[in-house]
Amino acid sequence: MEIIPAIDLKDGRCVRLFQGDFSQTTVYSDDPAAMAQQWEAQGAARLHVVDLDGAREGQSANLEAVRAIVRAVTIPVQLGGGLRREHDIDAVLDIGVERVILGTAAVEDVALVSRLLERFAERVIVGVDARNGKVATAGWLETADVWATDLVRRMADLGVQRIIYTDISRDGTLTEPNFEAMAALLDPNGPALIASGGIAEIAHLQRLARLGVEGAIVGKALYDGNIDLPQALAALR
Repeated sequence: MEIIPAIDLKDGRCVRLFQGDFSQTTVYSDDPAAMAQQWEAQGAARLHVVDLDGAREGQSANLEAVRAIVRAVTIPVQLGGGLRREHDIDAVLDIGVERVILGTAAVEDVALVSRLLERFAERVIVGVDARNGKVATAGWLETADVWATDLVRRMADLGVQRIIYTDISRDGTLTEPNFEAMAALLDPNGPALIASGGIAEIAHLQRLARLGVEGAIVGKALYDGNIDLPQALAALR
């Protein structure tokens, strides 16, 4: 199982939100590219970058910071946040992003998802962000009348090969992941699952690995020192 450090971008800086609340922001670095290099040096094999401003505004808003991150590291970068138009997705892939994450677009523009799957196949990931079982969109500011389980099934039918599942109520809280929800989504014949939200200790990572998820995105626990990345990687090995 991959441990994927998260770099959330707001106003060009590396931040963390509490349960996706923009009014509860902690700034961890004014230099996201340097933070990316730190995680690579500690053994990360991939980075998860989110353009928070882009998610809220509906279009890429931190492209320069993303470009700096991609240039600063040799490991692959996956990016989400505000990717709802084909030309925006082309732009971030052109600067070296390896995978794009579609959230709102997966709910509102299935035709776009289909076209992108035809063009880029497994470079397209769908992010399913759930609040009380329903899918949240627009930077988690809105809730769609769609159950997370139904969206995962719909995306699997389209041919999506990888899903990132986030329980918003756990995100940034250092409580624990929603193991039950993730176990319910796992299907040996379905998309690979990447877990996000609430991971607070190495034991959580070990439990997720036993469940069979492909990866785990870790943010606040790394930044606050609850999880030491080299120790976590060693524990999973």
